[in-house]
Amino acid sequence: MKRKTSDISTVVVINKNQQPTRSLQIKTKHLNNLKHYALGIVAVVVVLVGCIIYLSSQNSRQQVEKQQLMVQLTKLKGATPIQVAAPAGVKQGSAQNYIQAIEDKLKTINDYLRRRGLKGFSTKGLGGDANAEGKKLSDTEAYSLYNDYLNHLVGTIAFTPMGYPRISSFTSFFGYRSDPFDTGSAEFHPGIDFKGKKGDEVKCTASGKIVFAGWAGGYGNCIRIQHINDIQTVYGHLSKIKVKVGQEVNLGDEIGLVGSTGHSTGAHLHYEVRRHGKPVNPVNFLTLNK
Repeated sequence: MKRKTSDISTVVVINKNQQPTRSLQIKTKHLNNLKHYALGIVAVVVVLVGCIIYLSSQNSRQQVEKQQLMVQLTKLKGATPIQVAAPAGVKQGSAQNYIQAIEDKLKTINDYLRRRGLKGFSTKGLGGDANAEGKKLSDTEAYSLYNDYLNHLVGTIAFTPMGYPRISSFTSFFGYRSDPFDTGSAEFHPGIDFKGKKGDEVKCTASGKIVFAGWAGGYGNCIRIQHINDIQTVYGHLSKIKVKVGQEVNLGDEIGLVGSTGHSTGAHLHYEVRRHGKPVNPVNFLTLNK
């Protein structure tokens, strides 16, 4: 089939070096679409350039991160354990003697814990024992055993009520006192009262689990938290409760607000510590030095 003349266009190529001209026959539709072809090529070039720039920036960022990691790794490799001076009376350089001194301090801490009714923790078998088995341990093994022991001790202390549920002065102490509603008779006060204003925050003194959160007669809005060693803490007369039964709380969490609900003559916080279900003097749990 013979093509129509309008379907074909002639392009004349002129040579600058005075060479004979040449003519090319190109389909007219290709000439009409030449702009589209050019735009397509430009678009492809732009995309390729963009990809190159992006990959280059990514590579540069990775190189920077790699350098930072190498610096940190170099620091870690070059780091050396801090040399701690041995306590007075302990021969310098004797790891076993130094660990024995640490153990003596831990026993003192255990003594404080036992005074609070806790079972305490045995250090027997750790690297500081002055026996044949203990002497067989390397310094690294001995330190590792003590590290595990200290981690366990720290965790246990976190679950043992210590400190103040709120920092303020006392308005009433543990034991028998004059009944504030009937001054002519006495009553047993199973906790201590902290001065406060309605809305002041109340924090738990140890990590544990909420076993009661609601109205409890004379205690008004009350919270009870179960801790280890069958110890509970009680927070009474609250204006607001911010926890629920079954909730796990951590040492220092805000659990409620000071109020004057229940059998109360004014805004304050009633705080109790109970061991095996019986109230004990919370003052013994306010500091470790008891």
